[in-house]
Amino acid sequence: MNDILQTAVPSRLDRYEAKFVIPEKLISAITDFLTPYCSLDQYSAKADGHCYRVNNLYFDTSSYLFLHRRLESVENRFNMRIRTYSDETATPCFFEIKQKLVGLVRKYRQRLDDESWRAQLEHWEFTENNNGGNGGGATLSNRDLFIKLALVNGATPKVLTQYKRRAYVSNIDEYARVTFDRELRFRPEEGYNLIPGEEQMIPLDNSTIFDPDCEVVLELKCYSTQVPFWMIDLIRHFNLNRRCFSKYVTGISEVLQLDDYYRYCRVVPGTSD
Repeated sequence: MNDILQTAVPSRLDRYEAKFVIPEKLISAITDFLTPYCSLDQYSAKADGHCYRVNNLYFDTSSYLFLHRRLESVENRFNMRIRTYSDETATPCFFEIKQKLVGLVRKYRQRLDDESWRAQLEHWEFTENNNGGNGGGATLSNRDLFIKLALVNGATPKVLTQYKRRAYVSNIDEYARVTFDRELRFRPEEGYNLIPGEEQMIPLDNSTIFDPDCEVVLELKCYSTQVPFWMIDLIRHFNLNRRCFSKYVTGISEVLQLDDYYRYCRVVPGTSD
């Protein structure tokens, strides 16, 4: 299963990720700390309140293989999602695969500007240009990699998550990002519906998910080989304690009414969602 991931071509991104759960009142102080190093990314800069919506449609198998591999801390694992940034239209959307490799997060991503992907997921076939090395030596596009992984594993939509994001990018590093995610919500979703129905979304705000008075997920992201000193200083200055927080596992655990994830999450540090 994981061998298929080796057939992908760029674009892919190998990065380090660290997550922290913080109180909302700390956002302002951390933002001030970031001022010499970062600025709002282009989407936050033009969004109302500098926050934009992120919608993620997560896939899993009928036996929830991806979920179990996450809970068991399997070293080489991945999850799959389709992401959008709008409550009004399903395009553009992004096929994304996030692979966890012993402290490294490898992200495959492809933008799609039409809704033909629905038919592709139902009727996908190899062609001369996407045969994945089946005799022709070609490699898979990230779109076809996503579809092949879905078909090989029998993975289908399981849960839709949503949150508001404020994002900052480094002005002095080749790649470094800081994101604040809040107002997490979810709903069970077994179809290819990327547009959340406002009345159907359920807040992820219970105390088993977040530490007391903490409702914001802070994430630091950078190249795995180039962790900026200012990120290390930020963690030390605010005495931040890294913890795991998977938006997929959090949402699907609510759908399936699981308690084990939350007990696990309190004591074991982790990264990828």
